[in-house]
Amino acid sequence: MVDTAFLGRRYPVGIQTFSEIRKEGYVYVDKTDLVWKLAHYAKYIFLSRPRRFGKSLLTTTLDSYFQGRKDLFEGLKIMELEKEWEAYPVIHVDLSEAKNQTTAEELRRVLMLILKPLADKFGRDADENLPGTLLKGIIRRAYEKEKKQVVIIIDEYDAPLLDMLHSEEQLPDYRRVMQEFYQPLKASEAMIRFCFITGITKFSQLSIFSTINNLLNITMDPEFSAICGITENELVTTLADEIQRLAKSYGCSAEEMHEKLKLQYDGYHFSRDSEEIYNPFSLLKAFLHKELGAYWFESGTPTFLIRQMQRFRTDITSLEEFVVPSSAFDRPTEAMSDALPLLYQSGYLTIKGYERESQMYTLSLPNQEVRIGYTEGLLPAYIGIEGYMVQTGFALKFWRALKQDDINLALKEMQSYLAGLPYIEGFKKKLAEVSNVEGFYEWTFYLVFSMLNVYVKTQVKCARGRIDMVVHMPNTVYVFELKVDGSAQQALEQIDNKGYAIQYQTDGRKVVKAGVSFSSETKTIDDWVIG
Repeated sequence: MVDTAFLGRRYPVGIQTFSEIRKEGYVYVDKTDLVWKLAHYAKYIFLSRPRRFGKSLLTTTLDSYFQGRKDLFEGLKIMELEKEWEAYPVIHVDLSEAKNQTTAEELRRVLMLILKPLADKFGRDADENLPGTLLKGIIRRAYEKEKKQVVIIIDEYDAPLLDMLHSEEQLPDYRRVMQEFYQPLKASEAMIRFCFITGITKFSQLSIFSTINNLLNITMDPEFSAICGITENELVTTLADEIQRLAKSYGCSAEEMHEKLKLQYDGYHFSRDSEEIYNPFSLLKAFLHKELGAYWFESGTPTFLIRQMQRFRTDITSLEEFVVPSSAFDRPTEAMSDALPLLYQSGYLTIKGYERESQMYTLSLPNQEVRIGYTEGLLPAYIGIEGYMVQTGFALKFWRALKQDDINLALKEMQSYLAGLPYIEGFKKKLAEVSNVEGFYEWTFYLVFSMLNVYVKTQVKCARGRIDMVVHMPNTVYVFELKVDGSAQQALEQIDNKGYAIQYQTDGRKVVKAGVSFSSETKTIDDWVIG
């Protein structure tokens, strides 16, 4: 339920227009010093950030700044930096309206409609029948009319292409339409003061911005890592009152609530030296509703991401940690050989560490909101069941058994639950997506454990091999070895013979070893032995 009693603070949930936020007195986390720096950093700039991270707010802030709207910036950091407040003609285009087009011709038609308000304002010649030629004409007429260079801002530049990532037949045609659309940006360079392009993914300059060879990508630039999202310092200063109010609602201290918020929404890093960034959309919704929810995922799980993960047969259990060079994830979307770049660019993975000597990055899931929401989105695609089916009934019994250190009862509940799941009909199809039968059950265990907010890791490296699965509970570490149509006793003996549990004996928690066998006939747990 929305809290309407506290009218002194209004949260701009779903409001992405800077002028409205300022005029209506909504809470605003001041990024205008970075906005000013961005506006003077380079002429052509590209920035990628996950959805719901404030990209559209950034574009409308730039729009207001370049229109010289000094009144909107009173009291903000930019007032100490900007002295001239020169106004420029602004061409601001949001390409989210061009999503879900079924043909390249339809995409051209929608692009013309998007440009129509600008054509009404600056005029249109009779021969401007394509989006690219119309955009070029608009730029020229705006320049001539205002006697000023033009500012171009393009939001969600990749929206028309994301749904076509999986289509090798249609993607080239869509790409040509967008090449034609962007071509005037370079051709009109002398008439352009500033050009800013933003979106979720990173298409190469060769394929999309074919003529813009000076487009500067600041996506991983440490200077702008905090330009979208909310930093730790911004949370404890600008939003300190909100933490107090939420803490009161939960009956805990402000310090405890701060830790809860950190676990749920923090953890993003957009460069090797980035501050930790909180998801702004989810954070503000939590303050509005006085509830820690998975708000980022309630706004939609990108279908293009699930499709690409299935296309590349992504090992979903490996997402706890990747150690890779930047070339493995900061690469053009159409040059992907796996789903890692898309997972990173979409915000499902983030930078968790950087080693300067080797120049290797550690990527992992950012926080609990992403872990749970990501798992819920993957359950239907990879296992064939919906998240609510895990969370209803079975979840409470399973969780209580684990909390009570009763692994036998937990596995009994899991056995009964898996036996009744409706994914059995598609079992062979699901098996085709993994390298082996045991891998399928690892996926199932991993997703179910993750859905229950239990920390689980699979294929854990140790001195004498790889542990199938390790589950971390507050007081206990469970070491699992899984066998299909094999012996649970043999699985337990493998744990002992290869010393899988040794590394956890100094952890301070109880260590429980579990050999588990599955039946390929019944599609559930057949037997288990605890050591």
